[in-house]
Amino acid sequence: MNTALIVLAAGRGTRMNSDLPKVLHEIGQSPLLHHAMAAGMALEPERMIVVAGHGAEAVERAASRFDEGIVTVRQESQDGTGHAVQQARAALEGFSGDVIVLYGDTPFIRPDTLEAMLAARARADVVVLGFEAADPGRYGRLVTTGDALDRIVEFKDANEAIRAITLCNSGVIAADRDTLFSLLDRVCNDNASGEYYLTDVVGLAREAGLSAEVVRCDEAETLGINTRAELAAAEAAFQTRIRREVMEDGVTLPAPETVTFARDTAVGRDTVIEPNVVFGPGVTIESGAKIRAFSHLEGCHVSRGATVGPFARLRPGAELAEEVHVGNFVEIKNAQIGTGAKVNHLTYLGDADIGAGSNVGAGTITCNYDGVFKHRTTVGRDAFIGSNTMLVAPVTLGDGAMTATGTVVTHNVPAGDMAVGRTKQTNKPGFATRFFDKLRAAKAAKSKDN
Repeated sequence: MNTALIVLAAGRGTRMNSDLPKVLHEIGQSPLLHHAMAAGMALEPERMIVVAGHGAEAVERAASRFDEGIVTVRQESQDGTGHAVQQARAALEGFSGDVIVLYGDTPFIRPDTLEAMLAARARADVVVLGFEAADPGRYGRLVTTGDALDRIVEFKDANEAIRAITLCNSGVIAADRDTLFSLLDRVCNDNASGEYYLTDVVGLAREAGLSAEVVRCDEAETLGINTRAELAAAEAAFQTRIRREVMEDGVTLPAPETVTFARDTAVGRDTVIEPNVVFGPGVTIESGAKIRAFSHLEGCHVSRGATVGPFARLRPGAELAEEVHVGNFVEIKNAQIGTGAKVNHLTYLGDADIGAGSNVGAGTITCNYDGVFKHRTTVGRDAFIGSNTMLVAPVTLGDGAMTATGTVVTHNVPAGDMAVGRTKQTNKPGFATRFFDKLRAAKAAKSKDN
């Protein structure tokens, strides 16, 4: 059976007190929207439609960053979840199969849970995701008779008997496309909010003789984000889960509570990640690497057996081959570091290719930016770059080349050559003694006058 997903991402999120649309606030350095989309993508849907509203242009850009093939539609007026789903009707023309409605501010629903909902569709015309709430609060309630779901009642429309029910509505719903939109056509807004509720389709389905069923999940999966405090709690929950998962996969975290992961961080087994490491988006660490304390990595790839840090920064485009050593206070951006190369201290390498086995001395800088364009530096195999070398790009150093300490390299260096580019040293006999004697005398005279 084909599957389509509708992700509702039109809400304003006034309780966030933010100019940013609620679904673009981040957990694990990815927008809430991306978490919801990633869960749905695990089903390999034929189509995914994101319904944008408040801050629509920003939401549409974010959806496209996740997948350029995503279709976005707009809900121009905020008239409820049922109205929002209706905006996706045209985008699903010609589609035949099941539709699952997700929410861009509910980031933790697992793919396995969505699979269970699709399996339940073999038994029921409409499937709703529910959970037993420790504190039901203002959640909508699921009214059941045995295993059958009769209707969903929003809290503000519920009487005391309904509010006593602890089985709550997550909002996630699955149905055949034709069934879903046929039922939505009959939804009215005669309720306390004057909105068209998606939840009304259950009662309408039952009235029409269709079946409805509840698939239950853990309450933690249904956590919706409405406030900054809930965002912080969700971040903590996300980090706890990811830390546990990577340790179960064979990664050593001596102080797991201090390591911060991104949604898409990938780490191979037998890697050691020391305390206070932060991963931004787009990081892959192969097996057996060591990421030492207080390092920050984003948009990079670290190969087997490499060591990074402490206090290192890998920026987007950094590619470290096997057994590379990157040490303290080193920054690497858009650079390829060859097998076994060493960049051990106080160095910036940007827009560079460093050959296998080369050694880059402390204080080396690739001068890659002329104020308008970025230029590339290429260093061959087994080169030796002396401390405090300035590599003024574009420039190439051949295999086995070397630079003297303090050299400013402005021309290519052939293989096996040494470049020396620094001013000639001149010593002035006795100058230091005379200079400081003069300054101290001037200081003494000034003190006497005061």
